[in-house]
Amino acid sequence: MTAGAALTPEQRAKLARVGTATLSTCLFRRGFRNTVIQDVHPLAAAAPPLVGEAFTLRFIPAREDLTRLDLYGDPRYAHRRAFDECPPGHVLVIDSRKNARAASGGDLLLMRLQARGGAGAVTDGGFRDSAAIAKLGFPVYHQRPAPAAAPIAHHAVDVNVPVACGDVAVYPGDVVVGDAEAVIVIPAHVAGEVADEAAEMEAYDEFAAAKLREGRPIQGLYPATAESRAEFAAWRARAGLTVA
Repeated sequence: MTAGAALTPEQRAKLARVGTATLSTCLFRRGFRNTVIQDVHPLAAAAPPLVGEAFTLRFIPAREDLTRLDLYGDPRYAHRRAFDECPPGHVLVIDSRKNARAASGGDLLLMRLQARGGAGAVTDGGFRDSAAIAKLGFPVYHQRPAPAAAPIAHHAVDVNVPVACGDVAVYPGDVVVGDAEAVIVIPAHVAGEVADEAAEMEAYDEFAAAKLREGRPIQGLYPATAESRAEFAAWRARAGLTVA
């Protein structure tokens, strides 16, 4: 399976503005329950939003006769290939088996990914050089810092195949979105419609928040009713607001 473009530029911009909580609701409405990658956190709270199609790397446990430091000089090794082959605009998603005993990568590899136009990275393990990575201005998520060298625990075996990351199935080309709260995975075939719906939902939430600040009770605003939606449409028209 190859990674393809699941998003238009307009949809990508919408996803950069909406929260993972809103996206989770949109996906739940479509029957998708297991979409939030568990136990990952942004390395830098001030990093830009994470949005892009998934390009994946899969680790298995290291084995002493096969996993050696000299592999890291081999351009054919899957770990090196992943950072060199992840297409611009894509998110490198690393299946580290939720194991942060050793690093999934470090600052130099992530600098390489950033320089090539990658959209960011997420691992359910850990990155080393985490303080340096946090200064890159690049959206990166992990479980916790992992200073130990990767071969102590990990052997890279596959690039751009279906993986598990934080208990979520991630297929190449799925859309990955991260904010200060979480990272969520959107199946590629619904990503465009979810982006549109989430932008509309957040516009309504802005209206509801404005009314709550005025002292309105939440009942009749959330969940939305036919009457509140009509009021929202009029409010948005008066304000000249759009969701594009």
